Amino acid sequence: MTGRVIYASFEFQFPLGGIRALNQQVSLLRAAGVEAFRWTPTPGFRYTWFADDVPALSSTTLDLGPEDVLVLPEVSVLPDHDPAPGGRKVVFSQGHYVTFLAGPGPGPYPGWSSRPALWTVSKAGVDMLRRALPEYEPHLVPSVIDTESFRPAATGRVRRIAWMSRKRPVESTLLRRLLHADPRSRGVDLYDIHAVPHEEVARVLSDTSVFIALGAPEGEGFGLPPAEAMASGCLVTGYAAGGGAELFDSPSAWRIPELETDRLADKALELLDLPDQDEVRRAGRQWVADRYTADAAVRALVEGIRQARALPGGPARATHPAAWMDELLKRFPVPPEAYAVVEPPAVSASRSGPSRRDGTAVRPWPPATGAGCGGGPG
Repeated sequence: MTGRVIYASFEFQFPLGGIRALNQQVSLLRAAGVEAFRWTPTPGFRYTWFADDVPALSSTTLDLGPEDVLVLPEVSVLPDHDPAPGGRKVVFSQGHYVTFLAGPGPGPYPGWSSRPALWTVSKAGVDMLRRALPEYEPHLVPSVIDTESFRPAATGRVRRIAWMSRKRPVESTLLRRLLHADPRSRGVDLYDIHAVPHEEVARVLSDTSVFIALGAPEGEGFGLPPAEAMASGCLVTGYAAGGGAELFDSPSAWRIPELETDRLADKALELLDLPDQDEVRRAGRQWVADRYTADAAVRALVEGIRQARALPGGPARATHPAAWMDELLKRFPVPPEAYAVVEPPAVSASRSGPSRRDGTAVRPWPPATGAGCGGGPG
């Protein structure tokens, strides 16, 4: 396969699953013999919140060759801001609910000089985008769940319920209160993994009993956390949040209707004592391992690149979408400062367990650094 595949990414120095997924795809394509790169504006930029070792391009503009393909996050799309006029492009929608955030009008999408290819990450995303954009045929690129990093601990399970509050901080305060007030939580570790580093999340989930999937209130493109929790051997309950609906076909996942927080707390506490749970945990991990594989993702990526190269296009001068960051920020209902750089959470003892995490110290992140990618760890 000739030509490069270049993923434009924003320079956020706090955990976002969508950014990690872009880097993962660069690694997968390189291993498959495809010349793939990540592209960020600042010379020498590297992410500090995960092992960032992929080949990177660093500049505000980039010359694309005739066979190059530029892959852009859905939230970077602005009408009349074509990042590479005349070049071959892909809009990668990791969050179909936010695909039109920066271009909400009903006119032609995305309003560029030529139509890009369109990729997404879930069956729900394919169906939704096909209806919203009848002139497109969205291409499914399945997520990859790292079952080596996310795996059961050899030491067995702790009576722990974990969740990630970042995308639903208000509801999470109610969830914590409901869990803490229930007599069944006595001796149970209630653990919010917000702002916990990626490697530590994998360690915590490896011996956690139950994971509560919250997701974003505006919907998720897929939902990595519940899939990673199942791969770790957790029993999972929570909200499908749209794109995560397929995950609740797993034998180790129980879906709860949106915003029924009391039922969510009840199910999490009930699952702590589920009969024959070791067998259910193994079945859930196998279910994830069989579906969300690197081989499946590479096959889909190679086909998606082939389709993108079949579209009209040629050499082009590309501008990194960070160039119109000020305009992008105006379109976000929640400013990126809300996704803050967070100090390690404080550990406080309580009757719920010796290592319960109850609070965080937050430092605002300068908004000029970028806009969020789809997906995320919560």
